[in-house]
Amino acid sequence: MPEKNEAVMIVAGEASGDMYGAKLAAEMRALSPDAVFFGMGGDCMRQAGVDTLVDANVMAVMGIVEVLGQLPVIVKGFNILKARLLAAPPKLLILIDYPDFNLRLARVAKRAGVKVLYFISPQVWAWRSGRVKGIGRVVDRMAVLFPFEVPFYEKAGIPVSFVGHPLLDMVRPGMTRGEALASLGLDPARRTVGLFPGSRKSVLKKLLPVILQAARLLRARFPELQFVLPLASSLRAEDLAPYLAECELPVTVVSGRNHDLMTACDAAISVSGTVIMELALVGVPMVLIYKVSPLTYEIGKRVINVAHIGICNIVAEKRVVRELIQHEAEPGAIAGEIERILNDQAYAAQIREGLAGVRTRLGSGGALARLAAVATDMIGSDRI
Repeated sequence: MPEKNEAVMIVAGEASGDMYGAKLAAEMRALSPDAVFFGMGGDCMRQAGVDTLVDANVMAVMGIVEVLGQLPVIVKGFNILKARLLAAPPKLLILIDYPDFNLRLARVAKRAGVKVLYFISPQVWAWRSGRVKGIGRVVDRMAVLFPFEVPFYEKAGIPVSFVGHPLLDMVRPGMTRGEALASLGLDPARRTVGLFPGSRKSVLKKLLPVILQAARLLRARFPELQFVLPLASSLRAEDLAPYLAECELPVTVVSGRNHDLMTACDAAISVSGTVIMELALVGVPMVLIYKVSPLTYEIGKRVINVAHIGICNIVAEKRVVRELIQHEAEPGAIAGEIERILNDQAYAAQIREGLAGVRTRLGSGGALARLAAVATDMIGSDRI
């Protein structure tokens, strides 16, 4: 067990990582009540008692060009964490996703003699597989979400633990569809479409207008439709307000009740990200949209070696939900896919069946409890 007041640095750069980091801190405290946590995170980690030296809410960007635009903020955050690592090295550094940033921070930690546990593997199985060797030089143990990731690290001689996916424990709606609709102030007699623009402001700017245009097309075809949109923990209501005002479409914005909101949905439009897996676990038929800058896309399509973008399709090893990528992600095509889901019951049932198969493939819950046990063992012993 860790000694009293042993410090643990947790670094998460996005809303999903912030959520996992908060629950991980709670699980570790149950094993080691005197552990002290600090690092980078958002509202969830702060509420869990983690001293967030850097606010993750301003760090969440995706794409090469997009990162360049936010580079001064990212560099400032990195330097704050680097200085703390070197001035007062913690017993363990836990990195959650956010690979380009976190692998650089791992190099700093290794120079400072700090053990590094990395949770949520960079997608080495999808692109830049040569990164595995570099990861092995700076990471002491990798903790992965999916069983198929284990061989990549074992082959490279990197200690790896399969802990599973935290969402299996977190995504447990406690309401029926009717109950969820009523609790959200929605009409149970009307069909509901969820709009999921993600948690990054850069993606919001690029894709929320497209999503709302698709919603307007759908409303013209199905006047009874009602729309709901979750407010991510990394965003504020004012971040959405200009887009919603411009589209002049009634949209119910819900904060802090994502899974109830998903339960209420007959269909969903979603950007790529963790939300795709949440929707899959709830069993919501959806269309996935993905769009980055032209430069990011041109580079990415030359190095990515998987058939799908959406993690639910990757886990299923087939197309369960339709993906509209780059120029395909336009309002007409998005509305057309949702229209098919709403009109074709057999098609919607086929998607739900495929999503149920994804849940089965992910196995059992308890991921963050297993991760906490791995972390606590690394703190309390000299072995990895």
